[in-house]
Amino acid sequence: MKKLLMICGLLFSVITFANAQDGQGRRGGTPEERAKRQTETLAEKLKLSDDQKAKVSAIYLEQGAKMRKLRDSLGDDRTAWRGVMVKANEQADAKITAVLNDDQKKAFATWVAERKEAMKKRQEANGGGQ
Repeated sequence: MKKLLMICGLLFSVITFANAQDGQGRRGGTPEERAKRQTETLAEKLKLSDDQKAKVSAIYLEQGAKMRKLRDSLGDDRTAWRGVMVKANEQADAKITAVLNDDQKKAFATWVAERKEAMKKRQEANGGGQ
């Protein structure tokens, strides 16, 4: 009986470990999944046309590939990674703004400001992002 329990426990541990590795530690899924989710969020908030959706999706896909390459090159250096990530996000936001009409630009700027504020609050809640 002990052997059976040990085997079940070991099997459970292996399965749990394997599931934890799914997605290779990336938050939010693959770059393609994140691009789709981000595009859908913007389409809902800004009432994007089909053409705008395609352009925004392409921008997010490009950003995802760029971020993956940068993450691989920088490794675990969080300070460098944060600076590069902020710059890349600003560039993507600028590209997206160029695709939008005037009303959408205002709503997008408000949404970006809300995201930044929420990020700031999360960092403060987590001890300054350390």
